[in-house]
Amino acid sequence: MSRAPNYEFQEWWNKQREKENLDLFEEKIEQSSSPFIAVDVAGNGGGGGSSNVRSNPSVKKERTRSARQLSWVCLLKFQQIAATVGFLSNGLLYLVRTANRRIISRDSPADSSSSRLYRAIRVFLIVVIALLGFELVAYFKGWHFRPPSVGSADVLGLVGEFYARWIDIRANYLAPPLQSLTNMCIVLFIVQSVDRIVLILGCFWIKFRRIRPVASVDYDGNVESVEDYPMVLVQIPMCNEREVYHQSIAAVSILDWPKERMLVQVLDDSDEADIQQLIKAEVHKWQQRGVRIIYRHRLIRTGYKAGNLKSAMGCDYVKDYEYVAIFDADFQPTPDFLKKTIPYFKGKDDLALVQARWSFVNKDENLLTRLQNINLSFHFEVEQQVNGIFLNFFGFNGTAGVWRIKALEESGGWLERTTVEDMDIAVRAHLCGWKFIFLNDVKCLCELPETYEAYKKQQHRWHSGPMQLFRLCFVDVLRSKVSWAKKANLIFLFFLLRKLILPFYSFTLFCIILPLTMFLPEAELPAWVVCYIPGVMSILGVLPAPRSFPFIVPYLLFENTMSVTKFNAMISGLFRFGSSYEWVVTKKLGRSSETDLVAYEKESEPLMRSNSLHRSSSDSGIEELSKLELSKLAPKTKKNRLYRKELALAFILLTASVRSLLSAQGIHFYFLLFQGISFLVVGLDLIGEQVS
Repeated sequence: MSRAPNYEFQEWWNKQREKENLDLFEEKIEQSSSPFIAVDVAGNGGGGGSSNVRSNPSVKKERTRSARQLSWVCLLKFQQIAATVGFLSNGLLYLVRTANRRIISRDSPADSSSSRLYRAIRVFLIVVIALLGFELVAYFKGWHFRPPSVGSADVLGLVGEFYARWIDIRANYLAPPLQSLTNMCIVLFIVQSVDRIVLILGCFWIKFRRIRPVASVDYDGNVESVEDYPMVLVQIPMCNEREVYHQSIAAVSILDWPKERMLVQVLDDSDEADIQQLIKAEVHKWQQRGVRIIYRHRLIRTGYKAGNLKSAMGCDYVKDYEYVAIFDADFQPTPDFLKKTIPYFKGKDDLALVQARWSFVNKDENLLTRLQNINLSFHFEVEQQVNGIFLNFFGFNGTAGVWRIKALEESGGWLERTTVEDMDIAVRAHLCGWKFIFLNDVKCLCELPETYEAYKKQQHRWHSGPMQLFRLCFVDVLRSKVSWAKKANLIFLFFLLRKLILPFYSFTLFCIILPLTMFLPEAELPAWVVCYIPGVMSILGVLPAPRSFPFIVPYLLFENTMSVTKFNAMISGLFRFGSSYEWVVTKKLGRSSETDLVAYEKESEPLMRSNSLHRSSSDSGIEELSKLELSKLAPKTKKNRLYRKELALAFILLTASVRSLLSAQGIHFYFLLFQGISFLVVGLDLIGEQVS
């Protein structure tokens, strides 16, 4: 009986032979494609080694594992590249869609295109684009290596002749005046940098020697009777402050001061009837709790904030008060604010003002508020503190300060001639011989503008007003009886250097001269002016806010971006253009009201218990809820805008960066590129709060 054939074994054997033949074929291909021969040096015999690596299974296993790992690494790299490209493309797509939406939106207003500065920038942009096109033609013809000479038209043609004459004109006629303007701006830049370094050194000296003002009395426990407390008037000027009126009134109403020695004036200039009713109801609520608080509304609203304060100081009962504390509508003083500031007046009859520092509840809200925090931290920590310690003079910040009423009256009171009434009264009081004190350790909570529109309008007023005031008080400074050192400080440092020269050279040097030097290479702007000194100044500027060190580069770029607004405001204030007298209330969002109102209610409980008026249960919370609901009924039409001056300057700087790239100027190229991107982001209103 014959055995049946084993088909399963035969099938298995054939598969194994096919697999070995395939591996051998692949191995021969690898050996033929490699310029090297693999030699087995680990053979057992004393003779030659074997070149057959197929017989060593461990080598083939390692080779297979390495190929698999290499494929996974490549796949991972491709995935990372794809993710990066996707992120960049999504960001670019979002930028394009945002720009397109804001360009075609009819409800989105833009800057006035008829402004003088915008027209000049637009002409400059056209010239720069034309020059770039001309330089590109010259670059591709190789003329950047061998510039053509005049008279070679027969060889190079009409374009070469024209380019040769352009080189001659820019070298002999355009570059020399541009170089002179550049040198002048560099000198101003160095002078302003030295002034900033001196202020920093003064601040370090104050910290090292622990110099601070000393109060003559302590109202916490050394006062025998209530009559020893001076009479204090507290003023809260406001205008259409729907979002923040309640938090300022509540914070002032719970100040730790004898109620019979303090009177609160709510100076409402609102022109909307519903807001007036809300503020009246808030004042009435605190009156029922025993607070001496009154509501004032002017029928003739002239003079903006100065007119409002002037009208309030004209009341007959003001003569009974010795000091006046002023808080804007978004400011929330701590309950011990008066006990920390009033004692410094005791024994100092020549002291007119005690100024507290601002502290911000929304400094980490977005990039715009973070950059504002850096700027204002330097202003208070360095400028105000150093000037207060060494000169006893600084500009009044308009709020969070206590004035001696006698000093206000002797200095002429509040005047309506400028939009910086706070600086006006401070300068006049200084010329009359009064002294100021700045308290860096006494802080008052407030809110920073979160939209670029609000911040830009605020900066326009802050930089046009000082130039108005400089024109009006220049003769008064010269005729005053103060020393010539104080006159020089007022004219050259306080006004010219810090209010006029700073915005002038910042805009001219980095937004006009630097792009021009790319197209007029005969005029040179050194790299240390473009990069090194601004970098050092930015580091010094961030020192008062050490947590903001990661934002040094955005801070430097944003300050240069804001130079166009500050320069425009300075020019309009100096030459009395119409926009210099515009007063636009800086819109706030009331970020702290939702949480702090609960604390204010708890602080006011002792007042409610000591009040003799008994309200019914129906008056407990229904009225408050109805008022809050009413305050939300008004429509809020906030929109992001396009800013044409910033966009035009963005294209100018980016065009100049392309020209710089053709010349292989590294530092200038990177500065122009990132500064142009900064202008583009600001021009598209992408830096502050984004409204869908």
